[in-house]
Amino acid sequence: MTNRFVRPDIAEMEPYIPIVPFEVLSARLGRAPEEIVKLDANENPYGPSPKALEALRNGRFFHIYPDPESNELREALSSYVNMPKSRLLTGMGADELIDLVLRVVLSPGDVVIDCPPSFGMYPFSTAVNSGQYVQVWRKKDFSLDIAGIETAVAQNPNAKVLFLCSPNNPDGSTISDTDLRRLLQLPLLVVLDEAYVDFAFDLNRGERGEHREEKENSAPSASSAVNNSSRIQWTLEYDNLAVLRTFSKLAGLAGLRVGYGAFPEWLLPHLWKIKQPYNINVAASLAALASLEDQQWLHEKVQLLVTERERLFAELGTIRYLNPFPSRSNFILCQVIGRDAQTLKLDLEKEGILVRYFNKPGLDNCIRISAGRPEETDRLITELHHLGE
Repeated sequence: MTNRFVRPDIAEMEPYIPIVPFEVLSARLGRAPEEIVKLDANENPYGPSPKALEALRNGRFFHIYPDPESNELREALSSYVNMPKSRLLTGMGADELIDLVLRVVLSPGDVVIDCPPSFGMYPFSTAVNSGQYVQVWRKKDFSLDIAGIETAVAQNPNAKVLFLCSPNNPDGSTISDTDLRRLLQLPLLVVLDEAYVDFAFDLNRGERGEHREEKENSAPSASSAVNNSSRIQWTLEYDNLAVLRTFSKLAGLAGLRVGYGAFPEWLLPHLWKIKQPYNINVAASLAALASLEDQQWLHEKVQLLVTERERLFAELGTIRYLNPFPSRSNFILCQVIGRDAQTLKLDLEKEGILVRYFNKPGLDNCIRISAGRPEETDRLITELHHLGE
């Protein structure tokens, strides 16, 4: 039956392996959710804002289909990112928007260029949409091979899309303005994934990693850190740029699946044409709207997480068997030295501490650790020292 009905490429493709939720973890580990230190999925440990929780409690129209155009949410987002509402589209997380773009743009066999190691949804969605996946590997320091990308485009005349993630998942590196402008000269649709852009600044040096314009001379405030780091307004300048954002990290709404993006005018009618009519559910919309009304709370939590990221990086540097990489996101990637990273992950799991394990090209024997609350960092570091004895 598989041979008769299932597309051969789907039959052969590898599935995407997601992180399992608390209820599954609790049953597997025999621990209550509050006993688990969950640092494996880059979630916001502070959860939704008080206003978002209040909006969910007071919601009245859960029995009515939602607005298929998410007009109220897009209006609020327009003010938040200072973009025309007409250029914005919402999705069930940035994941749905990645899929929608590829469904519109790709014909079978068209090329998608990616720069691994990066987010696993890019090759996954490419395969689902019958694209040809071409990899231009990042350098050892995780910086982009700009010349390599240009060569790949020249060698693949049917190249259509280039995915860039900044800050990049899983290492937290960023792309410079100069490099991004150079890549935007290519005859491709550049999809810039900014899922982690809200954390892309350095509290100590007063800069946003590699991405900062000449006018920046001081540390961003809690209210400016988020908006100033994004290139979303560049979509008004470049008609081959799409920028994706999400409420999952900043607003702690990963479980409600709300994302949005700014897209070229020529692309938007076709995205609207093929998206599911009611893709943003009523609860997700209420929580996202209320989050945008609670920006001071959100940005205070961003500051806490960036502060904790910096402390986590320093503490991990004291662990003799870990080599942490600098990050401008809400996580730290570490190469494990002289021992097996999977065994380390499992040893931490036995103590109720969850981290992400990688062992694939470009991520040999690595773990990734999300920034959490200070007490979660304390528990992690204590256990890492214990495991090193």
